[in-house]
Amino acid sequence: MTEPLKVTTVNLNGIRAAHKRGFLDWAEQESPDILLMQEVRAPTEVTQDILGGSYQVFSLPCQINGRAGVAVAVRPDIQVNDVVEGLPGDEAHAAHSGRWLEVDIDWNGTLKLVSAYFHSGALGTPKQDLKMEHLARIEKRMEELRLRGSSLVAGDFNVVRGESDIKNWKPNHNKSSGVLDEEIIYLNRWVESGWVDTVRHLAGDVQGPYSWWSWRGKAFDNNAGWRIDYQYATPDVAQRALDYSVFRASSWDERFSDHAPVTIRYAP
Repeated sequence: MTEPLKVTTVNLNGIRAAHKRGFLDWAEQESPDILLMQEVRAPTEVTQDILGGSYQVFSLPCQINGRAGVAVAVRPDIQVNDVVEGLPGDEAHAAHSGRWLEVDIDWNGTLKLVSAYFHSGALGTPKQDLKMEHLARIEKRMEELRLRGSSLVAGDFNVVRGESDIKNWKPNHNKSSGVLDEEIIYLNRWVESGWVDTVRHLAGDVQGPYSWWSWRGKAFDNNAGWRIDYQYATPDVAQRALDYSVFRASSWDERFSDHAPVTIRYAP
């Protein structure tokens, strides 16, 4: 490729609902080379019907209907070499399914793309136990990919890294899933081991940029957001990052999801 590789990650909150709200119009206008999607909530054939006219589509639905689901869409002229579905151990619990999809493409050699959807959890419930167990297994795979190099793990991690990633830190810190020290330590440990949180690297020490706002209340209007959608890159990939953008709709009712697409362009 002679042009930068434009990679977008977005939690769709259901691809059919997002499609009705204008997701495809946005995708056609922005034209990312790669779309890493989470919470697709649809069978593979539905995702392919919606995006297949413009992309090669690889999808991993959840075993539980209407839950989770991840997908990767790749521009037709990019060579796809391999697809790996799920993490070892995902098969042990249906709720772990549809959360991790790896697609290898030709780009400066082989680039491994991962669309990842971490559990949201709920403090003091079995859902939080599932989240922590999954984080531990994700960490093992993250270390394998870090040692391999040329990897980009992106998606809805459902965890902030610190105070600058959430507007209302004090009322949520160690009180809400996603803002617990036991979760945060994972994301920061990965960065300490060598992964690059590419948006934070490009944005610098600023508040946000947020990528999720609750549908409820005035969270969107008041910009009471969370930064939980990431692109974690190995250093060889991160050094090619040129710029980032977070697409925040102009009004609450113009959103196609409660998450905003997070896009980074990587130099060829």
